[in-house]
Amino acid sequence: MRKQSTHQTRPNPEKNPRRQPTASGERDAAVNRNAGHNYFLLEKFEAGVVLTGTEVKSVRAGKANLKDSYGLVKDGELWLLNCHIGPYEHGNIFNHAPLRTRKLLMHKNEIRKLIGKTQQRGLTLIPVRMYFKAGKVKVELALAKGKQLWDKRETERRRTADKEARDAVARSKRA
Repeated sequence: MRKQSTHQTRPNPEKNPRRQPTASGERDAAVNRNAGHNYFLLEKFEAGVVLTGTEVKSVRAGKANLKDSYGLVKDGELWLLNCHIGPYEHGNIFNHAPLRTRKLLMHKNEIRKLIGKTQQRGLTLIPVRMYFKAGKVKVELALAKGKQLWDKRETERRRTADKEARDAVARSKRA
C-alpha cells in the first residue's frame, strides 16, 4: 500500500506578474484630459485602430498622445488624425511616422450614425482615451460640442461649488 502525500498545494500564481498594467488592460494607454474641459462630451463610441507593430509596442510603452487629435468620417470610413504615437525605441528603419493618419474600425451602421450627427452644426469626434481590450488597441471616441469661454468658466464654478459642498458634508460627519 502506498502512502499518500499530505503536502499543501498553493494556488497557481499569475502567468506573468511583471507584465505592464497598460499592456494587460488594467490602465489606459493614453487619456485626453483636455477633452472634458474644451468640449461637452455627448455620446461615446468604441473603435478599433489599425496600427503597425512598432506603433502597438509604443502604445504599450505609454508613448501615445491624444491631445490635439480628432476623428473624421471620409468616404464612409472613419479616420484618426493628429494622434501622436512616439517612435519605438528599439525600432529600425521600419519604424512608423509619429503623426500619420490612422484608420478606425467600426460597424457600418455606427459610422452612418456618426455621419448624421457630425453633419449637425458644431459636433465633432474627439478621442477621449486609448486602451487595450483583449490584446487589441481601442480608442474611445466622443461626439462633442465645443465650449465657449463662458461655458468653461461656468463648469469650473460648478465644480468648485460641488467640491466645497462635499467638503462641508465630510466635515459635519467628522464632528
